[in-house]
Amino acid sequence: MIEDFWLNALYSVTPTILLGGIFWYVMRSVIRADRGERDAYAKIEAQERARLEDQAR
Repeated sequence: MIEDFWLNALYSVTPTILLGGIFWYVMRSVIRADRGERDAYAKIEAQERARLEDQAR
């Protein structure tokens, strides 16, 4: 009887844990990609500003 309880409890939380793990992985990937995109954009913007300053002189 008690073995059935623990097995049912395990089966009940397993899908939630798996979906939570998948959600965490996807969100982490999105946040890392956004961070990389912002870094690349900042680098390009700094290069363009430096180029415009050189042209103004």
